[in-house]
Amino acid sequence: MRHDTLSDMFSALKNAEAIGKTECAVPASNLIKSMLLIMQKEKYIGEFEHLGADSGGKFRIKLLGRINNCGSIKPRFSVGKTDFIRWEKRFLPAASLGLLLVSTSNGVISHKEAKKKGIGGKLLGYVY
Repeated sequence: MRHDTLSDMFSALKNAEAIGKTECAVPASNLIKSMLLIMQKEKYIGEFEHLGADSGGKFRIKLLGRINNCGSIKPRFSVGKTDFIRWEKRFLPAASLGLLLVSTSNGVISHKEAKKKGIGGKLLGYVY
């Protein structure tokens, strides 16, 4: 029984990268799809595909070996448009390394985009 599919996704990615796999399967949802699109755009993962309901609704992801650490952020902290530096210091190893994934009124975006647009939201996860 799954309680947090977002944490399951990050755990699967982190463990598969740690042992050197070239692909992994993670549970599918619209939230996970939007997060994977951001990670793909930032070149942390390669292509991914939806395997459909016959496999339990999963995404198969090509791994590039670029993820050192990733995880979900619990509780889902609210972050203002000027507070990103505080959270970067807390979850990322350096200011220009990695990204925070933020749920905003414009959808799920990276903290870099949120800074440019001048909007805040809820922190969902981090990857570097």
